Amino acid sequence: MGLLTNKFCKQEEQPFKLPQMIRKAGKAIGRVQGVGFRVFVRNSARELGATGWVKNMADGSVTMELQGEPLIIEQLVDKIKTGRGRIKVTNFELTDLPVAEGEKSFAIRK
Repeated sequence: MGLLTNKFCKQEEQPFKLPQMIRKAGKAIGRVQGVGFRVFVRNSARELGATGWVKNMADGSVTMELQGEPLIIEQLVDKIKTGRGRIKVTNFELTDLPVAEGEKSFAIRK
């Protein structure tokens, strides 16, 4: 598909592109259980428009999958690392995952 020409101003218009989506697996270590961390992550993700899930692990860490446009995920990761109140993330690991097509929300998993 070639470029479209606007007959009024003779400028070439770029074809419409869908936003690029990425998905990341994250693991937070620190003071992340019993301090409202999962709710904080869920609310931050919803506020930014990201999808995915967050879950407490038996070892005291919290795992998550975060999906959205790259800038949104970058902003979300920054918020997670910064924390709030009694939340203190001392280590945060992030790896790439394939995008989950059709995902529409962010959930707290039990």
